[in-house]
Amino acid sequence: MKIGIPREMAQGETRVALIPAHVSALVRQNHEILVERGAGTGASFGDEEYENSGARIVDGPESLYGSAELLFKVNAPAQHAALGRHEGELVREGGVYIGFLSPMLNGDAVRILASRKVTAFSMEYIPRITRAQGMDALSSMATIAGYKAVLLAAERLPKMFPLLMTAAGTVPPANVFVLGAGVAGLQAIATAKRLGARVEAFDPRPAVKEQVKSLGASFVEMEMPEDAETAGGYAKMQSEEFIRKEMEAISSRLPKVDVVITTAQVFGMRAPLLITGEMVKLLRRGSIIVDLAAEQGGNCELTEAGAAVEKEGVTIIGAVNLPATVPVHASQMYGKNVLDLFYLAFPKGATSPDMEDEVVKGACLTHGGEVVNERVRQILAEGAMEK
Repeated sequence: MKIGIPREMAQGETRVALIPAHVSALVRQNHEILVERGAGTGASFGDEEYENSGARIVDGPESLYGSAELLFKVNAPAQHAALGRHEGELVREGGVYIGFLSPMLNGDAVRILASRKVTAFSMEYIPRITRAQGMDALSSMATIAGYKAVLLAAERLPKMFPLLMTAAGTVPPANVFVLGAGVAGLQAIATAKRLGARVEAFDPRPAVKEQVKSLGASFVEMEMPEDAETAGGYAKMQSEEFIRKEMEAISSRLPKVDVVITTAQVFGMRAPLLITGEMVKLLRRGSIIVDLAAEQGGNCELTEAGAAVEKEGVTIIGAVNLPATVPVHASQMYGKNVLDLFYLAFPKGATSPDMEDEVVKGACLTHGGEVVNERVRQILAEGAMEK
């Protein structure tokens, strides 16, 4: 197959869908790889590296999109500023797309791909089952986000993280509080512990308590519901009464912490509000909040996506696309996820996807000119997907 790797156009995006090492593996299987000139520059991969791996460098997106039968991409197709056209309109009719789609935010892209009879696979919709772990791009990127969130906090905090015994006296460790013990939260816990902080964590899912404790952090207890997560492993939206109790548990810890890392998200919905403006006042001056749910509305009421603001003496960082700040490894991990899905969908050189496989079927949003994911189709019909 002819596989195209376009240059990402989203502002601040540095990742690339495949790195040169991935290209070599595909070339050995007799695939032809087309890479748009400069596609890997942001991630420190030059055009020469791609050529040495067997790829052909293509000038301009129109030539790339028009030639490729299958596209690997990071961000969802969007309006191309230089061309004045939507990237979805450039995708070859009847072709294949593999990448993030964020359909709740990019309804226009989903509609365009469906109208062009593109078979589109969304990396967000990879089922969370054991054999699909190698394709779980959300977890890969969350790992990086959790790591980077702690580094951002450490840089801003007017204290040091580790316990130090010095001739000038003892420096106590920073206190870090992580809200949400999913992939990002667990990585944040591990990173904060490696830096020497004292770490506490909170999550409404009882099953993660042992994971938190295994990383050396304390687990903040409260009355937990039995159905705190979906069958797919995502956190559920809880009742107002439960959220009130949750906020009480969180509030009790805030006066004692220096850094709060918030990671709570509900798939396909606005992020739950965990820290109100009044609760921010409980934190000590100089404290830091890093909100990893900023793009989904934020876990903190005062979060501004893509900005660092100071409120009540507390710095609140609305973290956006942190994986793009570590593009070498983010691209390496994401590319491996994409390749694993490709190999599953197109086994043994097949040119059409295996739609009988539950993982392939679960990740597919458009096929044969239709939106085939029932939930996405429903929201499109309601007109709720527009930005």
